[in-house]
Order: sequence, then structure tokens, then C-alpha cells
Amino acid sequence: MSLAGKVAVVTGAGAGIGRATALLFARHGARVALCDVDPTTGAETARAIESQGGHALFVPADVAESPAVQDFFARVVDAFGGINILVNNAGVSGGGERLTEMSDEAWHHVLNVNLNGHFYCCRYAVPHMIRAGGGAIVNTSSVLAIATLPGSVAYPTSKAALIGFTTALAHELGPHGIRVNCLLPGSTDTAMMWPKELSPAAQAAAEERAAAIQPLQRVARPEEIAAASLFLASEQASFITGSALVVDGGQLTRIATSRLGEHST
Repeated sequence: MSLAGKVAVVTGAGAGIGRATALLFARHGARVALCDVDPTTGAETARAIESQGGHALFVPADVAESPAVQDFFARVVDAFGGINILVNNAGVSGGGERLTEMSDEAWHHVLNVNLNGHFYCCRYAVPHMIRAGGGAIVNTSSVLAIATLPGSVAYPTSKAALIGFTTALAHELGPHGIRVNCLLPGSTDTAMMWPKELSPAAQAAAEERAAAIQPLQRVARPEEIAAASLFLASEQASFITGSALVVDGGQLTRIATSRLGEHST
């Protein structure tokens, strides 16, 4: 799945799935432009790519801010000449507030990053993809878009909206040779999954509990989600657009089975 000659943009590339995706795309030959709100981790990802012989550009940017996104894409095109691939990965969990407990600020923060950020990035990337004769967009949703669990109402709402956003763009951009798909990762070993206040022992115990309810008896590695993104961005997926690819190790089957079991007696 060579990406030689391609320019790939990855948002939220400072850690987790975004970092794994940026590194993997670079190993497959892409020149990678990345952004993150954390200037330290984003720069570290760019250095890791360059230390392996790749080409990277890092720009600190908050995808929730339209002017910052516009500036980011202008700098990408100035540095690399165009854009072929966009991986919208930046996102926030939004905490665990339920509907009646959630403030306006918390609600808008999650939607601004998880949904508006995808919109801004697509809006500024697509003209360059059209000029390049086509391209591929991968949006990062979540299995919680389909089978949400008790907790934050904002996060699953934002991720469900991305499925509709993906299908709408696939229809609109198909005539321009631009494919648009989204990933629905399940439980993945990233900082977003584990509360910051957990001790190493508590995190290990939490991961063991999470693995125990998975059909594959473990959570995903970020590299496994990145591999699915690579497939959707590559020519191997040349006739796939408007799709929502579930990469959850069977997590949704477990949720469905559990819910059936609750009502089977």
C-alpha cells in the first residue's frame, strides 16, 4: 500500500492513533503534514518521522479554530505543493457529564473539536485535492456512535454526526475523484481512554477489565487503527467511499449480545 508521492495531512498527530497514523503513512512513502494543540508532542512526532528518513511538517493548531486551520493548510501547500490525503483524527472525549449536568461550554467544546474540526479541515483541504485530481479523506468516528454507553452525551453525539458528514461528503465529492470514509475504532490503548488521575496499577486493572469484555480479550493498539486508516487512504480501497469501517475487535457484538441478554428472560 504505497503512498509514495502523496502528501498526507494528519490532525491530532501528537499522540495515540494520530501519532501512529502519521508514522505509518510516512513509512509507506507519504510526506506527512501534522497538527496538534500540543506543540511538544506534535514536534516529537515530526522528529520521529524525519529520524526514520521521512519528510514531515508540524504546525501547532487547534482544529476547533477556523483561522488556525486555514493557516495550517496554507502552510502545508506552501511546503509540499498540494494535498492528497486527509486523516481527520483530532478529538476530545468530553468527560462524563450527563445531559442535565453538562454546561454550554462543555457541550460546545466537544462539538467544536470533534465535528466542526472535521468540517474546517475538509473545507480547506478539498480545493487542493480537486486541483490534484482527487484524493482520500478518512474521518475518525467511534463505535460509540452506534452503541453508546452511559456517560457523556456530547461525545457519542459528535461521533454519530461524523457518519452523516462522511456520507454527505462522499456523495458530493465523488465526482471529483475524492473518496470519503470514516473509521469507528473500539477501545484503544491511548491517553484518551484512561483518566489522567489513574495510577499505573489502576490503569493496568482498568485495561484488564476492558479486555475481559472484548471478544478478542484485549483492547486495540493505536497501530492497528492506523493500519485501517492506511487501507482506506490507499489505492487498495479505490472503490470504497461513504463507508463506516468498524475496527473494534468485536466490541459491538459484545454490546449487542449484552443488551439482548438483558431482555431475554
